[in-house]
Amino acid sequence: MQNLELKYGCNPNQKPASIYMKDGSELPIKVLNGKPGYINLLDAFNSWQLVKELKEATGLPAAASFKHVSPAGAAVGLPLSEVDKKIYFVEENAELSPIACAYIRARGADRLCSYGDWAALSDVCDAATAAYLKPEVSDGVIAPGYTPEALEILKTKKKGGYNVIEIDPNYVPAAQECKDVFGVTFEQGHNDFKIDEALLTNIVTENKDLPDQAKIDMIVALITLKYTQSNSVCYVKDGQAIGVGAGQQSRIHCTRLAGQKADNWYIRQHPKVLALQFVDNIRRPDRDNAIDIYTSDEYEDILAEGVWQNTFKVKPEVLTAEEKKAWIATQSGVTVGSDAFFPFGDNVERARKSGVQYIAEPGGSIRDDHVIMTANKYGITMCFTGMRLFHH
Repeated sequence: MQNLELKYGCNPNQKPASIYMKDGSELPIKVLNGKPGYINLLDAFNSWQLVKELKEATGLPAAASFKHVSPAGAAVGLPLSEVDKKIYFVEENAELSPIACAYIRARGADRLCSYGDWAALSDVCDAATAAYLKPEVSDGVIAPGYTPEALEILKTKKKGGYNVIEIDPNYVPAAQECKDVFGVTFEQGHNDFKIDEALLTNIVTENKDLPDQAKIDMIVALITLKYTQSNSVCYVKDGQAIGVGAGQQSRIHCTRLAGQKADNWYIRQHPKVLALQFVDNIRRPDRDNAIDIYTSDEYEDILAEGVWQNTFKVKPEVLTAEEKKAWIATQSGVTVGSDAFFPFGDNVERARKSGVQYIAEPGGSIRDDHVIMTANKYGITMCFTGMRLFHH
């Protein structure tokens, strides 16, 4: 296939729309089911690059959950703990392959932002992954292949209209890339910068301790940021992005936004949240929204008399601000990555409140000394990568 006609572009008024190769060659994808749109394909190509590079850098299966050309979550395929299974709503006795675990973790990081996502898989999609995808609200998936069982499962989604794309895993893009903005063509070299452990050798803090898991987490953070709309900051724990702050004009706002998402992820593991008893047959989006409201400052909206009965079998106890603060204070072992330098130590101050012990950022600020001093104050290990990762 050399040209794929699309219904419209970013918005319904933007017609005609299509994708094609400038040199007239075949597209590197096959649409196995559905009819993907313009934004679907932007998500597909960005997310595929992320998971492909993450697999190459770590040797582990990788998955991503994308919305509006930025990842809501990304993860490698490490096993799920019993708490993971509970907060990600994995069915009891469900089959859990490594690539299924990767997607479950990517999707589970921020379930509200992942609502209606585009999924990306570094490995062939198997039945276990398809079975988890089937009941989720999702627009489509891209992978290097699908087992026959997985494809049959996915073809039943969205009344048969679920978008399933197969990409050639050996496809290499042209060295130069172009895009038109306001009738003007922009050209630049494709960002083929390689992110791996070699990038993490310049440890600038007094604490030089950088265990293997923290190295993996730094790689997950940096590759996630490479395909996140800038400015961006990413919090990672155990091979999983747990908070992504994308597209903010201020670096500290990125750090706060991503940190709040990381805190929300951890609060979902609080005993009071794990003990919530939902009414039978509650829809997944309603359940996810209920958890989000219950753990927020607007908890009264769902716990009011005559309201809570629509969601819960038993009225939950309030999760107080004091309880949430105390719970978040027990978080540890978190890694933060930034796509550009931290200009001030306030970013480190905010990050450490969410249990951050490791930081990877380019360095190069005129206040690097203050940033390093702040990290030293808390015993944080910080690497300067020397490489900016803007993505627009």
